[in-house]
Amino acid sequence: MKNTCFPESVGYVKSTFKEPVFDEKMYSSISFIEIYPDFAEALDGVDEFKKIQILFQFDKSQGYKLKQKRRTDGKLVGVFATRSPHRPNSIGITTVNLLSVDGLTLEVEGLDAIDGTPVLDIKPYSIKFD
Repeated sequence: MKNTCFPESVGYVKSTFKEPVFDEKMYSSISFIEIYPDFAEALDGVDEFKKIQILFQFDKSQGYKLKQKRRTDGKLVGVFATRSPHRPNSIGITTVNLLSVDGLTLEVEGLDAIDGTPVLDIKPYSIKFD
């Protein structure tokens, strides 16, 4: 298992993106999440959802600034008003389309994480609660 600032990751991302790409291509791309065997039972019922949330660590991110320019409009704002990977705790969360579950592999669409990114948690998306 990959070392993170958390006790353990539950899996990792497999993606064609090896480096961060700030492009709409990531949001329409297909990625795979490989779950470690110790967490196999945790996947029971995940296939009942069309959308799930992936919590992951920006493990390649180095440092951060409290004020950053947003990529979308260039406006200087606080880091909590951005989707930047350069964050105080390097945590990312993305709601993705769940395309399939095959054993320990989840096929998803729209994950903005690069190949090898540690996955910390997976939760079902609920319009009522999220």
